[in-house]
Amino acid sequence: QVQLVESGGGLVQPGGSLRLSCVASGSVYDMGWYRQVPGKERELVALILYGGSTNYADSVKGRFTISRDSAKNTVYLQMNSLRPGDTAVYYCYAQLGIIFWGQGTQVTVSS
Repeated sequence: QVQLVESGGGLVQPGGSLRLSCVASGSVYDMGWYRQVPGKERELVALILYGGSTNYADSVKGRFTISRDSAKNTVYLQMNSLRPGDTAVYYCYAQLGIIFWGQGTQVTVSS
């Protein structure tokens, strides 16, 4: 069993930046971030595969950057030019044959 612990969420004004971090308790293959707002399905934000390739939702391309430190079993999400539409609970994702989820961290973009 792998546990994921997220940090870095909070309240930010439109146009601002936040950096999310997620530490896994053990080695994993792919890692990433999803987000969810009430009444909607959880959606992919960004993935970084074990080999280092990345995949982004169209809505965040050019604004968000995902990276990982495999030695620390940690994935990061740098979020720039944040918009009110980015407001959601952000969940860390990891895959090791089975899928693991973090507990979620709230990101609120509002003036």
